[in-house]
Amino acid sequence: MANKMNAGNSRTRSSISIFIVVGLCCFFYLLGAWQKSGFGKGDSIAVEITKQTDCGVVPNLNFETHHSGEAGATIDESDNTETKVFEPCDVKYTDYTPCQDQRRAMTFPRESMNYRERHCAPEEEKLHCLIPAPKGYVTPFPWPKSRDFVPYANAPYKSLTVEKAVQNWIQYEGNVFRFPGGGTQFPQGADKYIDQLASVIPIDNGTVRTALDTGCGVASWGAYLLKRNVIAMSFAPRDSHEAQVQFALERGVPAVIGVLGTIKLPYPSRAFDMAHCSRCLIPWGANGTFKLLNSEDSHDYFLLIIIYEVVSMRPKHFVKRAFFFLPDGMYMMEVDRVLRPGGYWVLSGPPINWKNNYISWQRPKEELQEEQRKIEEIAKQLCWEKKSEKGEIAIWRKRMDTDSCPGRDESTANMCEGSNPDDVWYKKMEACVTPYPEVAVKELKPFPERLNSVPPLVASGSVSGISVEAYLEDNKLWRKHVKAYKKINKLIDSGRYRNIMDMNAGLGSFAAAIDSPKLWVMNVVPTIAEKNTLGVIYERGLIGIYHDWCEAFSTYPRTYDLIHANGLFSLYKNKCDIEDILLEMDRILRPEGAVILRDEVDVLVKVKKLANGMRWTAKMVDHEDGPLVPEKILVAVKQYWVGNSTSSAE
Repeated sequence: MANKMNAGNSRTRSSISIFIVVGLCCFFYLLGAWQKSGFGKGDSIAVEITKQTDCGVVPNLNFETHHSGEAGATIDESDNTETKVFEPCDVKYTDYTPCQDQRRAMTFPRESMNYRERHCAPEEEKLHCLIPAPKGYVTPFPWPKSRDFVPYANAPYKSLTVEKAVQNWIQYEGNVFRFPGGGTQFPQGADKYIDQLASVIPIDNGTVRTALDTGCGVASWGAYLLKRNVIAMSFAPRDSHEAQVQFALERGVPAVIGVLGTIKLPYPSRAFDMAHCSRCLIPWGANGTFKLLNSEDSHDYFLLIIIYEVVSMRPKHFVKRAFFFLPDGMYMMEVDRVLRPGGYWVLSGPPINWKNNYISWQRPKEELQEEQRKIEEIAKQLCWEKKSEKGEIAIWRKRMDTDSCPGRDESTANMCEGSNPDDVWYKKMEACVTPYPEVAVKELKPFPERLNSVPPLVASGSVSGISVEAYLEDNKLWRKHVKAYKKINKLIDSGRYRNIMDMNAGLGSFAAAIDSPKLWVMNVVPTIAEKNTLGVIYERGLIGIYHDWCEAFSTYPRTYDLIHANGLFSLYKNKCDIEDILLEMDRILRPEGAVILRDEVDVLVKVKKLANGMRWTAKMVDHEDGPLVPEKILVAVKQYWVGNSTSSAE
């Protein structure tokens, strides 16, 4: 009997053990599934943070535009701690450009356009207020209407309508500016001009995708290239041609404030398929002249001779003046650095066709003849083959490699040695020829195929830490992120946002995922980023620029419709003040423009608190993988307000 009872107890214990094991297996299976869904990546602390930051859907965020600015969402007041309120700047700062301020510029040397380069305000002179929009400001017209019309109130400057009246740059009609598409060298319109270029350059088949327009005016060349699937990075200085870059951006055309001066262009080597100068007044060949040296730090380049000049005839009263020599072709050498092997350089206007135009140009024919001779000579040194000269348009093509360059003697050519051709931020321009890369340059696939294909820089392992697999995974990840963004802001695909900026662009996968004819993206690679990926971005057929976000960007206020930044504030932690970066974002963002920030939750909590005091309507949103993922998304809308108004309702 005892044995039977023991046997029964044994079977009972065995059944219980099996039940427990099965139960545990089920429990851990469900736990694993829960964690895989994203809901198990945090803990109770993360749960509490999520509750405190009010993450979730965005029920009270209004992304719609209201031209009168009389409607707008209410700022989320869930954070009861004291919020710093940023006051509006004086209306005289409506078009303030901190690193190209006109008054500050006039204190710098004029030689070689130094005074038109970036000269940012020192810390004690920085503004800590909100740049106001002008009275009457309205949201720009949607593309493509914006190409041809800009509201007068947004950039109320008529000087170009008088100065360039016969060249069809811009016309004032009622309450709008109209852009007929003309230019100094193409008064009959950019389309006909581009047709002439396309007879030599493969513009229409996707081979040429990225272009650089030096001295762009109001960027009509770049504006009309867009319908041929060519995107131009246009630049011009902030000078007497008031607001030309501002007009370009109001039209929805990529442009930045910039100049060929003494500092290298903020673009990587071998970035552009085509470079262009249409009467841009850049001294391509005739800059081999002595210049007065006013800058103390210029002695380490170009300084070939010191001249002691008597400026007072009184005995023993002499002043020493230093002169530097700007070598022939330095600006052509800089264009060569950023031009891809196989790329094209277009020069239209002086000195091309000088024999027929020297009288109308009011310049001595001997001077023009010598200028063109120098350009032709430098082009041979650079391995550029002249493909065409017809009328006032000349076109050269950069050869694919050194082996196909019969006109250059490497032993006598001044080749750049020991310098990284992509290390350009505030680096002085060099009068030397950038060597071809040691690894043979592969021809890029035509656009749009090149947008998502593996770029040669990645395939060859030239970008440290970026494998082919990592690149493909990055593409996949950003398609997922952008899909989530479109659920949050359903206007992203609508044409509401034309000018978009990615402040920390990485491999450009955000821009690739959001790509559309309705918009374009300025991909910014921070100078402090761990990996230099801007070359990859250009190989994808996208455009971008190097920049340090501790300083102001080279653009006018209110020039971007949507700003995106991934991990930017974590990147700049302890580098510069978050407040300064946010104020710069506010400066360049249009009224009723949108912001999407992706970062760690603790960082975004600080950002949101500051944003609440900047007339932004801000809301935290969960990561698409679930509320317990520590990375969050902050979405915001800048309220509409103009100078002398106190709220978005004025």
